[in-house]
Amino acid sequence: MMQAVNKQAIAQAFGRAAQSYNQYAELQRLCGETLAGYASRQQGQRVLDAGCGPGWFSQRWRSAGNHVTALDLSAEMLSQARASDTADRYQHGDIEGLPFTEPQFDLCWSNLAVQWCSDLRLALTELYRVTLPGGQILFSTLSDGSLHELAEAWKPLDLSAPVNRFLPPEAIRQAGENLLLTLTQQTLTLGFPDVLSALRSLKGIGATHLHQGRSGGLLSRRHLHQLAQCWPQDQRGYLLSYHLVYGVIHCE
Repeated sequence: MMQAVNKQAIAQAFGRAAQSYNQYAELQRLCGETLAGYASRQQGQRVLDAGCGPGWFSQRWRSAGNHVTALDLSAEMLSQARASDTADRYQHGDIEGLPFTEPQFDLCWSNLAVQWCSDLRLALTELYRVTLPGGQILFSTLSDGSLHELAEAWKPLDLSAPVNRFLPPEAIRQAGENLLLTLTQQTLTLGFPDVLSALRSLKGIGATHLHQGRSGGLLSRRHLHQLAQCWPQDQRGYLLSYHLVYGVIHCE
């Protein structure tokens, strides 16, 4: 459940994507709407959006009649959320060390953010710590095997695939084993008209930081041609599959 991550580099990667994020965030919206369906209540709550990005779901929860605190590791993402008036309160911070001294939220929400944490158990424990008795924690994350098309297409190239390692579902379950955690799994596959569009969808949401370091250089025209020959595709186009895990914790 532990992985070495460079939080500063992650924040910088997402900061560079702050203005483009919503343009490319189809996966985040689809995943988030499914996650929202697990909420016990839709309004009248104090909500923490942990890993808010530019605030798409902060705005959703606020518009539904909730008081929303938007938190993000990236100052640029938080500025983008503030500029769009998406929340009632904005807080720069890390999910693994939340800057709140006591429980104060009815719902702690984290959509596709905890996969960037170094210790998932610590992240979930922190969310639990700031959730009021009777409240909920809802989170989504990626599990191993995600982006397998990208990894497969990269094999013939003389470059390492730009794919992070994600935890298997059992490790995610173990991270919350003392927290009354319930997990649900889903696979979403998106199609793109060409290889560049698929790669830009990752860059556009900031998901380009590699925990193991740089992938080895820029792609040449020859590399792109090779990728196009090897990338799995169907009638939807060039595919990217995401193995999603939805977590629900009821706080006592």
